[in-house]
Amino acid sequence: MTSAENSLPRPRRFAPAGPLRGTVRVPGDKSISHRALMLSALAVGRSRISGLLEGEDVLATAAAMRALGARLERTSPGEWQVSGVGVGSLLQPEGALDMGNSGTSTRLLMGLLASHPLTVAFTGDASLSKRPMGRVIEPLSLVGADFTASPGGTLPLMMRGASPPVPVEYRLPVASAQVKSAILLAGLNTPGITTVVEPVPTRDHSERMLAGFGADLKVEAGPAGERVISIAGEADLRPQDIVVPGDPSSAAFFIVAALLVPDSEVRVENVGMNPTRAGLVEVLRMMGGDIEEDGVREVGGEPVADLVVRHSPLRGIEIDPALAPSMIDEFPALFVAAAMAGGTTTTTGLDELRVKESDRLRVMAEALTDAGAEVDEREDGLIIRGTGGEALHGTDGVAIATHLDHRIAMSMAVAGLASERGVEIDDTRPIATSFPNFEALLDGLAQ
Repeated sequence: MTSAENSLPRPRRFAPAGPLRGTVRVPGDKSISHRALMLSALAVGRSRISGLLEGEDVLATAAAMRALGARLERTSPGEWQVSGVGVGSLLQPEGALDMGNSGTSTRLLMGLLASHPLTVAFTGDASLSKRPMGRVIEPLSLVGADFTASPGGTLPLMMRGASPPVPVEYRLPVASAQVKSAILLAGLNTPGITTVVEPVPTRDHSERMLAGFGADLKVEAGPAGERVISIAGEADLRPQDIVVPGDPSSAAFFIVAALLVPDSEVRVENVGMNPTRAGLVEVLRMMGGDIEEDGVREVGGEPVADLVVRHSPLRGIEIDPALAPSMIDEFPALFVAAAMAGGTTTTTGLDELRVKESDRLRVMAEALTDAGAEVDEREDGLIIRGTGGEALHGTDGVAIATHLDHRIAMSMAVAGLASERGVEIDDTRPIATSFPNFEALLDGLAQ
């Protein structure tokens, strides 16, 4: 495909094609893949990574770590070897670090580099360049890094790392695993103890992996029940063999599709079931979803299971906002399930969704309305009145605007399979950022 062809939108209509049956294995967890590459690059010696997600976001992280002096080699699909340079030994990159569409890569790397005496420019695509970085800039400035950002605290931005960095104790004002991780990564090369106080638990992949690489990290309960995470610098990380479990955010689309399409039964293998990420499964079960865990096991310090999902009548519920951090990326898929449930589903506390790859509250409200759902958009959530199991009518003559957001595209693809006339989306290209073979796997389940 030529670059000109690759730059053109690729619309597609996703239409009902009968029950979904079979087994799928989703790509490796994106959050864990990012962290595996970064920490391997900071360990002296050779690490091996199996099951790495090879979507565009993770490849942006790989390219950045190469630019910073680490040696990364792809030995076979999903299998990588990384020869790290050691904490404090990253090199000045020759040019700007192009982070593509990946907010995770950007925020975590800003933290990682904030305590290194380097000057680094971060750039990204049009979508990433609209997303706020201020929530990371604030604590990293306390560490001693200096930032020159675009208006609104966005990319492109220039960061001058601290020399010397200062250990901080930072209380997260909002639940954010990315901000927490950025501060902990900055602490790796900061003399003394860096502490993050987390009032609401968020995904803990960073803590698990940092400990696995040998960092001196402690997690304790604070006086009010908050999590207090401390890390001692300057760290000496040891190379590891890492097995990346399947991404629950990618599994979400097949789980919802199997629940909604009549007579479906789908087995989703090797899904990461970390309790800080399993909120979607918990909520769908509350709604009546038949989701069975088989072969529960631990892989690389992370709980994993195969999920067997069967078509189920769902009922609307009021979702506890305390569950939001454990399923923040899965809400677009959940909104599709809610649109076909019986009764009303109410969500609140989802302000974070307005600053993702798109404003996911607004975009999903518009998309589901165009497909025939009844949706009210509120400031911090959606109220969805479900069809009671009846199929959405789908779209006629209108293409759903995905706004370059991979999760919007995949969620509305699932809506199309559970509709009467199908759903047209304006562009499938963004799906490659996290799930390059999504369409092929979905097509393979149709009977």
